[in-house]
Amino acid sequence: MNRFVSTALSLSTVAALATIAGCMSPPQDLDLALKRPSVDGKYVVTLQPPARPAAINQLHTWQVKVASPAGAPVAQVRIKVDGGMPQHGHGLPTRPQVTRELPDGGYLIEGMKFSMTGWWEIKLAIDGPAGADRVTFNTVVAESAAAR
Repeated sequence: MNRFVSTALSLSTVAALATIAGCMSPPQDLDLALKRPSVDGKYVVTLQPPARPAAINQLHTWQVKVASPAGAPVAQVRIKVDGGMPQHGHGLPTRPQVTRELPDGGYLIEGMKFSMTGWWEIKLAIDGPAGADRVTFNTVVAESAAAR
């Protein structure tokens, strides 16, 4: 009986380690563009990360710009921020929010935090004059950012 339990635990440990090892590297073809159209094409959204790479487990601030497909800044937009690590199946460790509108279609996102290195998604749900739409950005948090 002990041998069976030991073998079962060893197999589950191996499976868990294989799963974790598969999650360590982001996909090779990961799109890291910081400007992209929203899913339904209602907006063109530009994500601006902090000037210094975000340190692990520290709050940081991002900016986002929302424009029409023709490039005109879009004011009075409501944005909800979500995201997480697709390879790990968990969300952001905080609830970042847009805290103010900036000039030229800009918006300030405060309360962003990453809890580990790896591939993160930043998901924005946008509700503005053209209607509701959404966009997802990819970012990779590297070891060097954790040491800052």
